[in-house]
Amino acid sequence: MQLPEFRNRFGEKLDTAFHEGSREGVLVLLGHGVTGNKDRPLLVNLAEGLAAKGWPCLRISWAGNGASEGKFGDATITKESGDLRDILDVLPQRLKVAYIGHSMGGAVGVTTASGDDRIRVLVSLAGMIRTEEFSEREFGSVIPGQGFMWDEPACPLSQKFMDDMQCTGDLFDEVGQVTAPWLLIHGTADDVVLIQDSRDAYDTAEEPKRLVEIQGAEHSFDEKTYPKVIGETADWLEEYLV
Repeated sequence: MQLPEFRNRFGEKLDTAFHEGSREGVLVLLGHGVTGNKDRPLLVNLAEGLAAKGWPCLRISWAGNGASEGKFGDATITKESGDLRDILDVLPQRLKVAYIGHSMGGAVGVTTASGDDRIRVLVSLAGMIRTEEFSEREFGSVIPGQGFMWDEPACPLSQKFMDDMQCTGDLFDEVGQVTAPWLLIHGTADDVVLIQDSRDAYDTAEEPKRLVEIQGAEHSFDEKTYPKVIGETADWLEEYLV
């Protein structure tokens, strides 16, 4: 599959990695969460596992993250949702596209899929729904412009990020507008994005939908749970990305 260079509407180049798959006419996009990038182990293992089952995959680093151009402090749900739409704009229209988002990348997926039917299938992995609550719980004691996310010097907390999380509040209105078949996967031991986000999103969402709870799994899953995540996702794609 020949894919173009991806730039967002600000001209910032988005770093991506493509995994060939044997299936034609389909593409699975994978987006990361807060402080992440396309090379996080969850995304790499998931893309490799799905590609082995024939699904072509594209891992994405949002602007300001990883090797993508842009400033980390500008990275918000709103901007990253725009990045996703910019990617969709330049993909061949014939492609049937699924989007898989982890953590804040899950919020990006909900925000985008709620108003864009080019996302034919949606998968949320530990997906964030209560965005303001998350930012206050995790970063409420950090001073924007001075402190860092989870004490990572490469990830300064910006006022722009906190304002966007507060403005977004939660995504339950958007959840109710998602029409794509939606698979939600969440670990019961996740203390970063609480599993209640996925449970309540599932209760709010329209059919077709499925919630998979993985006992003992933490926020980013691990080598023991990757096969479960890959298998459940592949089954969902097999049923609905047709």
